[in-house]
Amino acid sequence: MAEDYILNDHNKEEFPPAHTAEHLLNQLMVRMFGCERSKNAHIERKKSKISYILERKPDRKAEKEIERRMNELIEEDLPVAFEFVTRAELEGLIMSADPDSPDAQLSLDRLPDNASETIRLVRIGDFDVCPCIGKHVRSTSQIGRFEMLGTNWDEENRSFRIRFKIV
Repeated sequence: MAEDYILNDHNKEEFPPAHTAEHLLNQLMVRMFGCERSKNAHIERKKSKISYILERKPDRKAEKEIERRMNELIEEDLPVAFEFVTRAELEGLIMSADPDSPDAQLSLDRLPDNASETIRLVRIGDFDVCPCIGKHVRSTSQIGRFEMLGTNWDEENRSFRIRFKIV
């Protein structure tokens, strides 16, 4: 089916469980802290790191809650599905979205300048949707367990970095 669509070339070879966890973590952080999705992520098989711009440094209780909720989402066995839309269809989807749905957070601004006319959306249950051409698992139960390895806070830049691994 994907052969019918012309998409951008992809230069990464993701580890699907960690890459899918990145999508979950992005949406979880948006919901918990009202921040944007990360623009600074390094996702690998052994250890990953991802940063968010936040108003304040999360306390230890909030960090534990991130880890707990991530593992709860993984255990929910949410389906991971793909949808192909044109730029025009994506604009319509954004405009007609319920403000509380993940579709309302979609944006053409985050697409690369050379993005193809056809956009692949990755949907994780009703929890998240994001344009992406990377590799993913079929359902969240295939991710494994999310372990937070540590965090760093950069006060000057208001940047909260999470280091994690998938076990």
